[in-house]
Amino acid sequence: MNRRITLAAAVTLTAGLALAGCDSADSAPKLKVSGAYMPQPVTQDMAGAFFVIKNTGGTADKLTSVTSDLAKDITIHKTVGNKMEEVPSLEVPADGELRLARGGNHLMLMGLKNKPVEGDKVTVELHFKTAGPIKVDVPVKSAGFEPKKQK
Repeated sequence: MNRRITLAAAVTLTAGLALAGCDSADSAPKLKVSGAYMPQPVTQDMAGAFFVIKNTGGTADKLTSVTSDLAKDITIHKTVGNKMEEVPSLEVPADGELRLARGGNHLMLMGLKNKPVEGDKVTVELHFKTAGPIKVDVPVKSAGFEPKKQK
């Protein structure tokens, strides 16, 4: 009798752990980048980069850093009102998106090794608190480029 109870408890515990494992896998951040672009920079000093990170997972994540061979330094900025400030990270909400756009949150690439021109592609690597890194090819557009508004 004692053996049956122990076996039943072990089976129940194992099943519970397996289900918990499935749950956490389903709720992990699932990130995808779209709409990337960089307006052609005016000088070789700096450039901005914009895109959307969509998270279809049930857990939030954070964009913590960005690297690229093009720039000596890449900083993450948020815009509040008319003020831009450098921040250590930006949240990618669960079942939501982080939108980087002109006049809002964005990346600043500083100390460019060369000045990219319209038609070039710049590769950046996004680093997150939880998810693995994502490489993004960012097309360089005209300086006045504005993406079409999403409906």
